Amino acid sequence: MRLTTKGRFAVTAMVDLAMCGGKAPVTLAKISERQNISLSYLEQLFGKLRRKDIVESVRGPGGGYYLAKPASAISVAEIVVAVDEHMDATNCGGKGNCHDDHQCITHNLWMGLNEKIFEYLASVTLQQLIDDHNKGGSEMSAVLLSKMPKSPKVSN
Repeated sequence: MRLTTKGRFAVTAMVDLAMCGGKAPVTLAKISERQNISLSYLEQLFGKLRRKDIVESVRGPGGGYYLAKPASAISVAEIVVAVDEHMDATNCGGKGNCHDDHQCITHNLWMGLNEKIFEYLASVTLQQLIDDHNKGGSEMSAVLLSKMPKSPKVSN
């Protein structure tokens, strides 16, 4: 299971947009320059984000993109799904045909991991990422740790 550059770049660009937007639309050229992401790649990603009503665009001089709703209402999962990113830890795409057209013995383990990853990404908003960045990065680590199951005590 891996999150590809498509999902990573989309989230990075959206955080940049959320941080720099507000009074005027932000151009993809500026995001490209600040985040070192190809402009043509950003155009593809933002086309998908616009079709999913996550961003809105303004054409012409002074145009660009802005968030279609508050940063606190946009989850990381929503962004990742909008750009057609598939996060799947199974070898079968969740179809259950991973072992000679039958479900493998660890299928439920990987499906459960998929669910937990999605739940976590759905629980994190753009606003949280901005706040975490502004505080130096420690807040999201605390959020992640608080969502992890506690290890059972092991006695010797």
